[in-house]
Amino acid sequence: MSDYLVFQLYAPLVSWGTQAVGQERPGEDHPSRSALLGLLAAALGIDRQDEANHAALSEACRFGIKQLAPGLTLRDFHTTQVPPATKKTNHRHTRRDELREDKLGTILSFRSYRQDALSIVALQVTGGPWSLKDLQQALQQPRYHLYFGRKSCAPALPLHPQLIEAKHLKAALDAYPVDEQTLDLAARGKPRYHWEEMENTGLTHDYHAPRYDQPLSRKRWQFGSRREYTWLGGSDVSE
Repeated sequence: MSDYLVFQLYAPLVSWGTQAVGQERPGEDHPSRSALLGLLAAALGIDRQDEANHAALSEACRFGIKQLAPGLTLRDFHTTQVPPATKKTNHRHTRRDELREDKLGTILSFRSYRQDALSIVALQVTGGPWSLKDLQQALQQPRYHLYFGRKSCAPALPLHPQLIEAKHLKAALDAYPVDEQTLDLAARGKPRYHWEEMENTGLTHDYHAPRYDQPLSRKRWQFGSRREYTWLGGSDVSE
């Protein structure tokens, strides 16, 4: 048997970011590792500049996700004013510095969100300064505001973190009591499971793929790749 911290993520809008190039800012249908680590870091009150604690949190945490409702895609259109890029321009440290320039141009961008997405997350801790109980208390009484990908994507329901002892990851995810207000969403489709490299999952993957959401530096916004496994919810292989 193993111990897990299991919690729910639901909001009218979520934005689970992925690789973005140029004007497109796409999103995934389930949480990224970086988003989950950022959520825990905000709950614990870890400052973005605190590289040591971010690294310790990343090293200690392993995640599995049960995607109950992927949600509908919403594509948002943005226009943003930016100054021209020239070699003679001094470095601009803030958005305020950019807007102070005499000449401003306009760039276009598209951002993807998910509407009514619901996921259950199971967390396992391997070492580090925080226990599952510490993380549960932090999610119940967060130090900083929590949001799902963007600051405009606030939780619509409490995360309701539960300590669950189970024989494997799938059993922990399946044992989580889904909130009555989200039962209708959960009943709309077949759940999918996503997980990273970890022992005793109780799952056999249908495929695996690289995902570029492993934080290397929060301060410099650098991310590396990892392998993510997915089971599409066919016959139950956990028994």
